[in-house]
Amino acid sequence: MNLKLLLPFQVFAQESGVSRMVAESREGSFGILPQRRDCVAALVPGILIYETAAQGEVCVAIDEGVLVKIGPDVLVSVRRAMGGSDLAQLHEVVQREFLLQREQAQGVRDVMDKLEAGFLRRLSGFRHG
Repeated sequence: MNLKLLLPFQVFAQESGVSRMVAESREGSFGILPQRRDCVAALVPGILIYETAAQGEVCVAIDEGVLVKIGPDVLVSVRRAMGGSDLAQLHEVVQREFLLQREQAQGVRDVMDKLEAGFLRRLSGFRHG
């Protein structure tokens, strides 16, 4: 398989000869072999693993994104990615960095929703008053 791992502004990794991959979705981990049917999957923050003859098993911490497999090509597009050789360290990065930032972003969205709702209530009061 041919793997292309994309970030918003750059190509993080581009590999050919990938013999297998393991990724994580909301439903759990799933594997991809070269003969697998074409598919699309929403990815959650976790560890993406792929294997090549030249490099062996490679682990990459990824943020949420999407995986698309079409024929021999696998395109993975994520917000952030970080490579490393220590699986425990990569798992810690996912827990500390990616999930924490997602929680903080949700908190900001909640505050903005409350501000917007308050603004609309006040605007409605001006129209009726």
